[in-house]
Amino acid sequence: MSDEATATKEKVSLVKEEKAVIDALEKLNVVQLNNVVKFMEQEYGISASAPVAVAAAPGAAGGGGEGGETEKSNYDVELTAAGGQKIAVIKAVREITGLALGESKAAVDGAPKVIKEGVPKAEAEDMKKKLEAAGATVTLK
Repeated sequence: MSDEATATKEKVSLVKEEKAVIDALEKLNVVQLNNVVKFMEQEYGISASAPVAVAAAPGAAGGGGEGGETEKSNYDVELTAAGGQKIAVIKAVREITGLALGESKAAVDGAPKVIKEGVPKAEAEDMKKKLEAAGATVTLK
């Protein structure tokens, strides 16, 4: 794939305690994970990065009005159809969103469905390429 994708897949080693936290987070559903993220934002004054953008409020990009002529800076990545290679698409959704296997499968089964909201253009196009390589049909909104 691209050099950017290779650079983001650097192997990070975790100590036992860090691995336990990751294992606990993987067991949470989306709503529970959203609550954890909000708590951490409030408690520690940090903001969630792109992998947690699923928890972002819709319409957070700002005002309505007639801004149709300006180029959008943030996009919603919508899985329009799973295509013939459903397992590959589920794996791609899981990689992109960080969802558990069951939640990724439910998202693919529920197509058309927005996978990520408020994603920067370059990142959205990268996600679209990954999903289309897996056999899905994707729309950027």
